[in-house]
Amino acid sequence: MQKKQNSTGLIWFRNNLRTQDNASLKNAIEKHEKVVAVYFFDPKNFKTAAFGFQKTAKFRAKFLIETITDLKKNLADLNITLLTYLDAPEHKISLLCDDLLVDAIYTQKEWTQEEIDTNELIKKTLSADVKFIETYDQFLYHPETVSTNFSNIPDVFTQFRKKLEKYVAIQEEVSISKLPITNLVENKTTIPSISTLGFKSFETHPKSAFPFLGGESEALKRLNYYLFESKKVGFYKKTRNGLVGLDYATKFSPWLANGSLSAKTIYWNIKAYEKEFGANESTYWVIFELIWRDYFKYISLKHGAKIFKIGGILDKNYHWNSDKKLIDQWINGETKDDFVNANMIEFKETGWMSNRGRQNVASYFAKELLLDWRIGAAYFESMLIDFDVHSNYGNWMYVAGVGNDPRDRKFNTQLQAERYDGDYKFRKMWLVKTLF
Repeated sequence: MQKKQNSTGLIWFRNNLRTQDNASLKNAIEKHEKVVAVYFFDPKNFKTAAFGFQKTAKFRAKFLIETITDLKKNLADLNITLLTYLDAPEHKISLLCDDLLVDAIYTQKEWTQEEIDTNELIKKTLSADVKFIETYDQFLYHPETVSTNFSNIPDVFTQFRKKLEKYVAIQEEVSISKLPITNLVENKTTIPSISTLGFKSFETHPKSAFPFLGGESEALKRLNYYLFESKKVGFYKKTRNGLVGLDYATKFSPWLANGSLSAKTIYWNIKAYEKEFGANESTYWVIFELIWRDYFKYISLKHGAKIFKIGGILDKNYHWNSDKKLIDQWINGETKDDFVNANMIEFKETGWMSNRGRQNVASYFAKELLLDWRIGAAYFESMLIDFDVHSNYGNWMYVAGVGNDPRDRKFNTQLQAERYDGDYKFRKMWLVKTLF
């Protein structure tokens, strides 16, 4: 491909914080002589939002700083400068385009309302000759290979999965080229500290089941460990409902959520593992979970803002409460249910909760306490290290009976505790106070 002479491409990083398998990065490098990257710590993302919760609390903020620090280093290895600003992108991007003589902006395509609004604000500030190029880059199954009309996406997961597995191929990872050292530009910007973002410095909790650092380098290290060093992937289906320890699950989700690891990279590494060590139900089940992740993204593409409405995608008219005392008891692990309490205390202390825990505490919130599920979803949005807007709201709708579960089930949390924490190991870990 012929590069456009004397042209500069600007890569605006969003939730695609990686140098491996990054379509925006590849497009910019292939089409421009000069490439510069930018990331915005948008103050909007750290403000108090719906239902009184901070949009991004300290756990994801710390993980994000670690991720951007790693991204800056990895981009420097490709001779690309990463500029970082504590500012809204709509305030800064047009000025950058003028200063750097940018003629095209490359970014990951987003479709939820806040991101669309930001895009529109940016486009209003740009001169007509600056192209704005968005690319879908957060899927396992690329949207162009799945549907030309998202309203056709089935509202039952099994139908969706079976069709994709039968008819749609997963694309190869894209390769990224290194630019000459002359591509680097002067950089006087700095990555904000945790205190600059308004948080007190803190250490990861010693009992955290997710003590890992943010960033692509750590993500690839974990991927290699889980597949090829420990071969734990071969037992994933048996251990995935665990509650204690580092390896009961892949723990890939925080890196997937901010895009420092791509779903395709996981998929093709699993295929390499299967070729060398054999496929089984467990290796398939990791891919199965990636398809669920895709599915919630497609449901979001199909239904738009309905995923944030109280009636969900089913327009169900349940009666929901918003009793502050009950909400606070749930948040602080002070309900009548010890299994729910243990999971909520772990969450409050670490920003992490197992998949099994999430289903139970969400079901208890919506089906037992009959609280407005969107309040629980907003608290999760604030706290989760691995917050992904589509998966979070998709899962909450599902559990609350306003989403993609035709059976509208309620979890028996005590039966679940017996099954998954029969020895009380998890509950003791988080509920029993020690003297020293």
